[in-house]
Amino acid sequence: MLCNGIRCSITDLSPATARILPTVYLSRAAISLYDAQYPPNATAPVPIPKETIKSVINALLHFKLTCADFGVPEHHVRVVATEATRKAINSAEFRAEILDKTGWNVELLEKEVEGRVGAHGVASSFADVKGLVMDLGGGSTQITWVRTQDGRIDMYEKGSVSLPYGAAALMKGLQTAGASRQSEAFAIFEKQVIGDLTAAVKTIDIPRDLIEQEGGLSLYVSGGGFRGWGFLLMSQHHITPYPIPIINGFRTSVESFHNTQTVKAAVNGEETPDIFRVSQRRAGQVPAVAFLVDCLAKTLPSVTNVYFCQGGVREGTHFSNLDASQRLEDPLVTATKPYAQHPIQGIVELLLEVAQGSLSGPRETIFSLALVTAFAQAMYVHAAFPKDLSAGAALRSTTTGFFAAAHGISHEQRALLAILLCERYGGFGSISPTEQDFYHRMMQLLPDGTFWRCLVFGRIAGVLAKVHPAGVGSEKRVKLDTRWETTKKGNEKLCIDFGFTQKIDELDEALHGALLKVGKAGKKKHWQGAEGHKVQVTVNGKEYSEE
Repeated sequence: MLCNGIRCSITDLSPATARILPTVYLSRAAISLYDAQYPPNATAPVPIPKETIKSVINALLHFKLTCADFGVPEHHVRVVATEATRKAINSAEFRAEILDKTGWNVELLEKEVEGRVGAHGVASSFADVKGLVMDLGGGSTQITWVRTQDGRIDMYEKGSVSLPYGAAALMKGLQTAGASRQSEAFAIFEKQVIGDLTAAVKTIDIPRDLIEQEGGLSLYVSGGGFRGWGFLLMSQHHITPYPIPIINGFRTSVESFHNTQTVKAAVNGEETPDIFRVSQRRAGQVPAVAFLVDCLAKTLPSVTNVYFCQGGVREGTHFSNLDASQRLEDPLVTATKPYAQHPIQGIVELLLEVAQGSLSGPRETIFSLALVTAFAQAMYVHAAFPKDLSAGAALRSTTTGFFAAAHGISHEQRALLAILLCERYGGFGSISPTEQDFYHRMMQLLPDGTFWRCLVFGRIAGVLAKVHPAGVGSEKRVKLDTRWETTKKGNEKLCIDFGFTQKIDELDEALHGALLKVGKAGKKKHWQGAEGHKVQVTVNGKEYSEE
């Protein structure tokens, strides 16, 4: 990728996992094509210098060796270039020299095509995308709308509207306009940007159903400038420290997104504090991104939530070439599929009976088929770990463990799967003190009103895993029956009967402990505030307790 920066990557597009675009190799050269064309104090762009061209070619030659090491066929290599190369004065000479030295032809994306491909990258970043999309690069920003449905991706018919307001370009514009927001030059520049954004929003003609959808219009943002903004928002989050070190899938309210004064204050000081994934260069771009965000607040339709995406042109290049059936896959299911114990269909059926029945709660979609399937596929991954590690490793599996690098998963999904898997191995009481604070922070990312249901559901899965340590085969050894009853005090209690096909006295101590944990989920000390209910566990119709 020849963007403002030079990114080299190898992606595994094997059909089984292509949906999450697994990265085999990734590197970035410390080269800024935009900065090379706009040196300090320059009043106009200059050709890409020979030293920069040499550095780019050296990076590509090194990548050529890397491709050979990984066995990548020569005809599978693509070199794609965007705005910084497209607008270069010596673009043709630059590309010709790359071809001469490396043998690779540079595909130069037109600005509308760049926006279309970038939008596909955003579409790859979530199971579903419905809303406005903005990609903030170094030299330009693209804006469009996207709707994903049944593996199909709909967007503005011309792809996007591209504006010359990338992070580096805005920095240059602000330097020219001067530091004072009260100056005439600043007012002229701001009016120009707001006018162009307003015209762009009008041009893409956002469909009415996206504006009026339940929950309101969403904004999906990608590109280096916005990613830096997202990590700064994480550093200011009310959950401190924020538990998920991944930008893709991070969601914030539009109020937080537009709170530019607070974000700028995080990096304004004699020395910029160390903020995870915010380099000095990104910190230096904060005033420019803040300026753009302020302009967006004055031009975009009413937005409710803002979602940050890792996906851009690199991911979109691959995602746009996948079959609709592959794009339709839920990323959470695809990410856990390679770790599934077979067969898992029996476990899925048992879990769905509970999840979409008694535990469906006020948000029926929380235990969706995709989440239950992913949970069933992942619930044996840590089974062979020592007892003192399994619950903690399961808790970390979606942030730094087995599933951490999976592309396309929201932070809410990561928290749900992590808590479910941890509870399957015993939950909070089975993790070390070093993990307990992390558990509480992940718990706060769960949708409102779902923690207790996750607690019960994960513990039920723990029982099933003891009965079927290798997954359900031809015979189901237990049948689940769940129902709600009213206590004498008028409160609801969840009644769960485990109907075993073998005699209860033949069940081992581990299964005994797992059954007790299900019942203990009904004790108030395990609830989150007032969220919870008493749980009555019976085995083959008889109440089950410590005795």
